[in-house]
Amino acid sequence: MPPQSRTEADPHASETPRTDDAEGPAHHGLIVAVFIVASCGLAYELIAGALASYLLGESVLRFSTIIGTYLFAMGIGSHLSRYVDERTLLARFIDIELMIGLLGGLSACALFLIYAWAGAPFRVSLYAIVLIIGVLVGMEIPLVMRLLHQRRQAFEALVSRVLTFDYLGALAVSLLFPLVFAPMLGLARTAVVFGLLNAGIGLWMAHRYRRELPQARALMLRAWLVLAVLLAALAWAQRLTDHAEASLYGDTVVHSETTPFQRIVLTRWQDDTRLYLNGNLQFSTRDEHRYHEALVHPALAALPRAQRVLVLGGGDGLAVREILKHPQVRQVTLIELDPAMTRLFRDHDELAALNAFALRDPRVHTINADAAQWLETATDAPWDLIIADFPDPSHYALGKLYAVPMYRLMTHHLAAGGLIVVQSTSPWYAPQAFWCVDATLREAGLHTAPYHAQVPSFGDWGFIIAGRTADYRPPSVFPPGLRHANAATVRQMFDFPPDMRAPEVEPNRLNTQMLVHYFEQDWSRQSR
Repeated sequence: MPPQSRTEADPHASETPRTDDAEGPAHHGLIVAVFIVASCGLAYELIAGALASYLLGESVLRFSTIIGTYLFAMGIGSHLSRYVDERTLLARFIDIELMIGLLGGLSACALFLIYAWAGAPFRVSLYAIVLIIGVLVGMEIPLVMRLLHQRRQAFEALVSRVLTFDYLGALAVSLLFPLVFAPMLGLARTAVVFGLLNAGIGLWMAHRYRRELPQARALMLRAWLVLAVLLAALAWAQRLTDHAEASLYGDTVVHSETTPFQRIVLTRWQDDTRLYLNGNLQFSTRDEHRYHEALVHPALAALPRAQRVLVLGGGDGLAVREILKHPQVRQVTLIELDPAMTRLFRDHDELAALNAFALRDPRVHTINADAAQWLETATDAPWDLIIADFPDPSHYALGKLYAVPMYRLMTHHLAAGGLIVVQSTSPWYAPQAFWCVDATLREAGLHTAPYHAQVPSFGDWGFIIAGRTADYRPPSVFPPGLRHANAATVRQMFDFPPDMRAPEVEPNRLNTQMLVHYFEQDWSRQSR
């Protein structure tokens, strides 16, 4: 009696591997699946990092820990994949795709709601979701390689091809996520779209290999259920995030959008309109005049002949509004990275009214560009006043804008007798960060005049005037119509009481970025 064949002895055993020439549509379908699952896997990692940035503030530590947790979890998943039985390999891979699709697709909505309603458990939930998704994603490639190996003989070619498409998928999503998905769909709907892709792969495989799967009908039913849940989430994602943001901010959200650079949210309650960028308050219309009058007038009123003013940051146009109150100013150039900001505060009539339609004034020229890069190539004549109204230095990308090379670059574009003004965070809540900005300006060869003002929404807030000479004196004449700044209040701004003495700090250099460390240390103490 002839010996039994392998399939006769065990009907569940995998079929004999085919040669390279035996590649067919199924093989190519699995390779396409590798490309898609790789894209989805990286997308969930990017979404988690972006969410942490928007809701908790950008931090090198936060991004590093999210990436590290995700990669660690993928390693666990790769190890666990070895325990999946060959006879159930295909079914388990489909189950994993459905689980990733469901959990990853709903992750952004869930995290928004957890942050808005639960608060403290958000960090635990964030890393738990990252860990679980990472474990599941880590199982995908080893399992799909084993599936392909059941259908091929040349393992070396198999590895190179799978990894090639894995890396190509990661490249595709790394480019499309910030340029297309996040700005057009927002984080919540982007997560759902990638969840649909994972679930779609699961459904396709359950249908394509239904003859090999004893439980094919059950797998297809589960796939359809997951797809139905995700489609419902896609329809409701924006409403859920709007509801979560309304709970988070406490006021009615009147505008929200995700750009390639940040999350913009505007809220309103009675006569108070507030702007939040990545969850951080930028202004309240009830007291923003205090901030912007303090930012502009102590320097500009001391330069009665100033005609050309450069504003770096400040895309809401509120600083420009204050500049235009000085009749001698003939040209204002605003450099703002995010075109969505300048478009919003120029074209939306109600918001443009907040800056007195300053961005529509013919004396104002708006350029959407990175401030540092623009300064490196700018050939315009020197500026009488340069105002740096950047966001707080909460991470290295912003910290470089407060570094010695940036201030030397500003000085290169400064007219003789001109001044630089830098918003410098709070000397009360973040004293190390505030005085680090002062030390950095001095390291760049400038003389400084630090000052501070009370802004109820922020507390005691700091600014620094810098110039090539040490002859700055607070002005005594100001333009009419100011609500807070006058000779007496501005003179008081330059007085620091004994309990606000400058601590010993290092300048902010690019290779150390001490300002970012000081900023995180100072504000972490306030949250205890």
